[in-house]
Amino acid sequence: MAWVVLIFAGIFEIIWAYSMKLSDGFTKLTPSIITIVFMLLSFGLLAYAMRSLPLGTAYVVWTGIGAIGSFLVGIFILGEPASALRMLAAVLIIAGLVLMKIAS
Repeated sequence: MAWVVLIFAGIFEIIWAYSMKLSDGFTKLTPSIITIVFMLLSFGLLAYAMRSLPLGTAYVVWTGIGAIGSFLVGIFILGEPASALRMLAAVLIIAGLVLMKIAS
């Protein structure tokens, strides 16, 4: 159950990161509210998952999901570049997540 909660925490991290970008430095009300709500949900779920998962594993997986998800949102929704070097970096992050899961 903790892994499912952790995955949702990571997904919520992607949502708050994207809405923070849309908030234009917290100058737009609706995206700012979405950012804060999903930030609180993400942190709350992370805290819950950490009750039974090791700190290092939970935190690395949470940030990894957020990093890869935000990277993909940047490419597919915001039109950010998808260079070979950026793609390699994303693959290395995913490899690290898989290794962290295997190790715990």
